[in-house]
Amino acid sequence: MPYRAPVREFSFLLDKVVGFSRVQSADCFADATPDMVGAVLTEAAKLCDEVMAPLQRVGDLTPAVLENGVVRTSPGFADGYKAIADGGWVAITADPDHGGMGLPLAVATAVNDMMAGACLALQLNMLLTQGQIEALEHHADDALKALYLPKLISGEWTGTMNLTEPQAGSDVGALSSKAEDNGDGTYAVSGQKIYISWGDSDFAANVCHLVLARLPGAPAGTKGISLFMVPKFIPDADGAPGVANSLRVVSLEHKMGLHGSPTCVMSFERATGWMVGAPGGGMKAMFTMMNNARLGVGGQGVGSAEAAYQQALAYANERRQGPADYDAIIGHADVRRMLATMKAEVFTARAIELDCAVSIDMARATGDAAWTARAAFLTPIAKAFGTDIGCEVAQMGVQVHGGMGYIEETGAAQFYRDVRVTAIYEGTNGIQAMDMVGRKLMDGGDAAFALLDEIEAAAEAAKSALPDLAGAVWEAAESLRETTEWLIAQDMTARFATAVPYLRSFARVLGGHYHLRAAMAEPDGARGKLARFYIARLLPEHVALLAHVRAGDGGLMDITPDDLAA
Repeated sequence: MPYRAPVREFSFLLDKVVGFSRVQSADCFADATPDMVGAVLTEAAKLCDEVMAPLQRVGDLTPAVLENGVVRTSPGFADGYKAIADGGWVAITADPDHGGMGLPLAVATAVNDMMAGACLALQLNMLLTQGQIEALEHHADDALKALYLPKLISGEWTGTMNLTEPQAGSDVGALSSKAEDNGDGTYAVSGQKIYISWGDSDFAANVCHLVLARLPGAPAGTKGISLFMVPKFIPDADGAPGVANSLRVVSLEHKMGLHGSPTCVMSFERATGWMVGAPGGGMKAMFTMMNNARLGVGGQGVGSAEAAYQQALAYANERRQGPADYDAIIGHADVRRMLATMKAEVFTARAIELDCAVSIDMARATGDAAWTARAAFLTPIAKAFGTDIGCEVAQMGVQVHGGMGYIEETGAAQFYRDVRVTAIYEGTNGIQAMDMVGRKLMDGGDAAFALLDEIEAAAEAAKSALPDLAGAVWEAAESLRETTEWLIAQDMTARFATAVPYLRSFARVLGGHYHLRAAMAEPDGARGKLARFYIARLLPEHVALLAHVRAGDGGLMDITPDDLAA
């Protein structure tokens, strides 16, 4: 079944669940009227359905390759990218002063989710460029902005981020790449980077690399890292790509999935670069790119889950092997259970990502610290839960297909192979959880408790109309509140030992909240039924998760490496 972008779902979530109207009321987003947003989503969906979705299988079956030092992308990807760039989709949130649309991040999040569902391998290229645009807008000097932003925003040039090295993965501070001052405002950047998504292509006029490197004499660790713009071609006096820079693609990684996205080993050999931000400010500048990229990666998980669900649903309706009263496997209770779980989980993860995006938009519009804290708290949940659900829904999709799901020709397995890396890159989901129980609880739990206050207030308001659903959500939120209070009193070892179940429990309770809001908006019909399914069957998982949290590190760190090998 061909993918269809779920425009109506996004409209419902924005209007009825996550309060997007507050963003639309802000002066800085005055152009984001309901008509404008509806038109944007409709046009993006058309691009997804007609241009990007047909490339999904092509990229998997005909991967990008490296030939004589040149990356050759999958058939049709160049035309697909041109359609994305020509439509202005790279620039959806970018500053209008440099040619961007200046639309809210919530709208961009919806568009990126749809595009990830259509063709994740190609959408990744756009997401990286969007992150680079944001980093430059916040940290580059005026000359770099004037040169690079219009080209990146138009899609003529593409952007990457170069962090990881063979000996420095999540521990970025261990990197060894270096940069030496050339004395003319440029730097000679040297080192090797690995896992560089879209490190090169045959359709971008220039590929602009943001590279983390260390200046001579800089302190060890992350404090000594600076950020440099290192283009594939050095711009000439007119700003056009000039001579080739001293960098190259050494090889392409052989990956489990995302075959249409070239993941490069990059070598920089005294390549010419320009510093972005202040010396030693590399991580600060890169985190500007990474934080919203984490939300974007969460959206990649959700989009992939949507696509896997659509294919599984179509197969379940078509496969003629069911009970006597329903001549298809969708008539079987267990198949119905899997499909309902997939749909309910996609709704939850998508609501979290959109709520997070609305919070970021409101923080920008108001400057209110409470919105900033809310966005920061939701970000690791959006990334980790969104990508976990991407993996879980994709594997359920294979199960719905039965034996045919294990056969590559159906394409069911591709969704799992492609999405699996999203739980790893942009900070593994374990790191997201550690960030949540560490830095995000350093406020004494204020941001967490504010969210729980919202959930309980909404549940109280819903009790007269939907008492059973509202009561269950309120009780879950109160249990989570009590465990949060307990967790704050623990040391970091205990927090880190239970970080993953804590994040998952928060996502579960948020899911109850969003499903309850959906049921209040449309109590009769499919949304009310799905809310009952989620709150009765999935929300109770929070009880076991919170029990795991309450165990702290007891009995975990007592298990030694020798015990594990026994």
